[in-house]
Amino acid sequence: MIDKRKNRDLTLTNEQIRFPKIRVIDTDGAQLGLLSPREALQIAEEKELDLVLLSDKADPPVCRIMDYGKYKFEQEKKAREARKKQHTADVKEVKMRYKIEEHDYKVRVNQAQRFLKDGDKVKATVMFRGREIQHSDLAETLLKRMATDLEQVGEVQQAPKKEGKNMMMLIAPKK
Repeated sequence: MIDKRKNRDLTLTNEQIRFPKIRVIDTDGAQLGLLSPREALQIAEEKELDLVLLSDKADPPVCRIMDYGKYKFEQEKKAREARKKQHTADVKEVKMRYKIEEHDYKVRVNQAQRFLKDGDKVKATVMFRGREIQHSDLAETLLKRMATDLEQVGEVQQAPKKEGKNMMMLIAPKK
């Protein structure tokens, strides 16, 4: 079942406004003073516009005379633009073994650098197989080396720690 309350607009307009006195602002931003909702609605109807409640928390509540359809469209447009511009930080993973060759290590560092520049977090993981887990100190040195190589673009958010047969570290992009 779709929740219909999500789509419903909560802004009070015209006859829905039921307060004894309201502060009314005209279309050009000039204050018309304290009026009853009936008087304010009459003024709005003369201008063929709507009376919209802006703040019910104020004392007295504040209403504005405006074209409500246009106002609602502008609000939706701003919300769409804000959603378009926001970037969600994903966690990208860079996996390697503690016995990694120098060139392969550089490739992993470059990948991590690219991810950090894109604004994503990087999870650097060193995997162990079999008895390699005994050399966790070498893996920790490798992860710390990676952190120093990436310190221009990122900062360590979570220090190297063992999780099962892996050792991982989390690096976040610098602000």
